[in-house]
Parts: sequence; C-alpha cells; structure tokens
Amino acid sequence: MSESEFLELTDRVLDAIGRVLDKSGGDIDWSINEGVLGIECDDGSKVIVNRQAANRELWIAARSGGFHYRLQGGVWRDTRSGDEMGAALSRLLETQAGVDGIEFALPSR
Repeated sequence: MSESEFLELTDRVLDAIGRVLDKSGGDIDWSINEGVLGIECDDGSKVIVNRQAANRELWIAARSGGFHYRLQGGVWRDTRSGDEMGAALSRLLETQAGVDGIEFALPSR
C-alpha cells in the first residue's frame, strides 16, 4: 500500500470512529487534527488514535498503555496481541471513559 493510499484509508478510519462516537448517545468530545484523533474522557484523560505512516500502522494511546495496529487480512490487528482494533477501542473507552456498548466497524479498504 502506498503512503497516499494509507493516508486516505486512515482518514476514513478516524472519521468512522468519530461518527460512531457521535451516534453512541454518550457525551463524548472528540476532534481530529492532521491524522490524530483525540477523545476526551470525563475524568480529564484522553484516548488518542493516530496514524504512523512510516510503519503503516494506527496507534492508540490510553491510560492502560500504547497499542499498535496494522492491517492484516482486511482487519486492523494489534501487532503484539492480535486483538482487533474496534473491539479493543470499545474496551478502552468502557474502562477509561465509562462508555459501554460502542461497536466500531473500521474500514480496511
């Protein structure tokens, strides 16, 4: 995948996350700026999703740690655990932001 294809795809992924957050019914503030999505939690902490073009990865930074996701077989997977990114992000938001029941379907093309 070329860099421009990666940037286009990850823009769609970040937008998809934002749309799901908007539809969640929760009071979740978020913003996207130059490939970085910041999600504000009620306790003042943040969950950050950003792209790493050189590695062709999406990274998530949360209170519980940092996670790297690479597109594998049409699914964004954690490079260490193999967890799917949408499910992992749901768990992180439940734990850190107290928002449950969010399901993410992330673009892979």
